[in-house]
Amino acid sequence: MQCQTVLPGTECTFWKKKGCSFVDNSCHQVIEQCEGCDRIVEGTIGPVCSVAPAPEKKWSAGLCNFATHQKVEVKTEEIRVNPLKASKKAAKK
Repeated sequence: MQCQTVLPGTECTFWKKKGCSFVDNSCHQVIEQCEGCDRIVEGTIGPVCSVAPAPEKKWSAGLCNFATHQKVEVKTEEIRVNPLKASKKAAKK
């Protein structure tokens, strides 16, 4: 259903026949870590996240998985493989 309070006209999974079913009956405003994200939109209560109704909970475990302004660094390690052992393993299969 479509939100009628914070982001009127947008699809919301928390909007029910009796109104907003989210905690405190409304989305929460963005927090400091959200600044610079492309998913921030201006709602009737101020800046809110267009994807997560409670941004503070998304950041509680570390990095928000919806954040567009922060990138996760993937560490890769090169493993030295003995070519003789690798060829023997391949020959067995």
